[in-house]
Order: sequence, then C-alpha cells, then structure tokens
Amino acid sequence: MSSQSVHTAALTPPRQLPDGASAESAAASEEKEIRLDESSSALDDVTQVPLPAYLQQVYWWAYLHPAAVRIFERQWLVNLILWGNFARLRDLALDELGASIEGDVLQVACVYGNFTERLLQRLHPEAQLAVVDVAEVQLENLKSKVNISSRMTLHHQDASNLKFADASFDTVVLFFLLHEQPEEVRAKTIAQALRVVKPGGKVVFVDYHRPIATNPFRYVMIPILSTLEPFAMDLWRHEISDWLPEPVRNRAKIDKQTYFGGLYQKVVITV
Repeated sequence: MSSQSVHTAALTPPRQLPDGASAESAAASEEKEIRLDESSSALDDVTQVPLPAYLQQVYWWAYLHPAAVRIFERQWLVNLILWGNFARLRDLALDELGASIEGDVLQVACVYGNFTERLLQRLHPEAQLAVVDVAEVQLENLKSKVNISSRMTLHHQDASNLKFADASFDTVVLFFLLHEQPEEVRAKTIAQALRVVKPGGKVVFVDYHRPIATNPFRYVMIPILSTLEPFAMDLWRHEISDWLPEPVRNRAKIDKQTYFGGLYQKVVITV
C-alpha cells in the first residue's frame, strides 16, 4: 500500500554531505530535492529514476496508473484493505517515532491514506521529514494532500538505492513497503534504510506477517495475497530480520510485535 490537480515544484539544492562522505554517497548532489512551499506546484526537472520492472509488471494497477491513485486515495478504502486496522497500525508506527517527533526523519515510500499527514502533525518545529518514492505520480499525489511545510522534502529515489549520505537520519520508517518488493530488492531496501540511519537511531517496519492458525483471516488472505501481492507471502515464511545484513543482525537490537491475530507485525531495529 505504500506506495501511493498537480502543482509545479520548486527545486532546491540537496543537503550538504558531511566531510569524509564516500564517493557513492556524493551522488546525492545530483538528486533534486523537491521542497514544498507556496510557490511550488509540479515536479519539474527531476532527475529521472527508472521504474523497477516488477513495479510496472505487478503493481501498475495500484500505484502507477493515474486512475489507480484516484481510486485508492480514500481513507475508508485503505482502512478496509487492512481490515479496519489502518489507524491502529499507523499510530503504532508513529508512536515509535515519538509523541513529538524530533530530528531528521525519512519515510521510505509514499502511503495512501493519512499516514504522512499524521506524521507531520507530530513533527517537532525543528525537525525535518524527507519522503522518497520511485514513482513520480505518488510524489505528486502526496504533495497534493499534505499541508505545505518548509520542513518537508520529497525525493524521487529508488528505496533500494538511496542517494543520501551514510547516517543522515535519526529515524527511518517503512509502512507496508517490504511485502511489495521481490526478495532481492527487499534485502537492498532494508540495507539502505540501515545505512542512512544514525548510530543509535531506529528503523521502523510495519507490514504483513503470518497469522496464527486460529485466525480466520489467515485463510482469507492466502488467495488475496497470492493473487494480488505475489511477494507478500515471503513475509509469512521469513522474519524481517532474515534480510538484515549479517553485521547489523549481530549487533542491532530487534523488537518485534504482532497484531490482529498475527496478520500484521511491527519490527523496530535500533542500530
């Protein structure tokens, strides 16, 4: 579910890289930052990021076609898709970031519904929020529904190949993204999220999970996910921690909680 009338966006230079940043992270200087201000209106002169083949082949109907955005951008519908659990899962993720969210925050992938709006409401006056998505239509959709804020930037980037410098963010959140990615892309996305979070920072995942045997939704979800979300069953067979780079897995604090009879999970990794 992430993601996921248009205005023209004003472009501002990307954030400065710290001294000693790697040559790879220096590529961030090429990425255009879309800052939301009163004069901005559409994505303009944004560095082109190719759409992943799996996204075009599997999820064009949900995230890429303009009609899909108009259909799925309804709060009641995203709540229905999650069997009435959207608000609860949203707040569980945001509570991990804090009642008043401080520091630099990265949201990886846009989300249908009011997830980002609620995050912005909690954002401390001196905090900053960056949102990345590989689909420009999702960034434009998000821009059309959030309150204009100079503390928020949108970035056209692939989650599996982020252009931010190492240790750029205090917290990173991924809300229902991993189940939409093939395993090899998922592993890269997790590694990137861990790379850009600061030492002592958190990476928060909320996503699907294998329900307990007595949960009737277990048997409802198998044909739904197998048909519409072909990569989601990976999260029934594996732990999110299975895709962590081994050095991180060995040293990180991993906290996992499940909800709604095990159908959903929240995993918090503190590095």
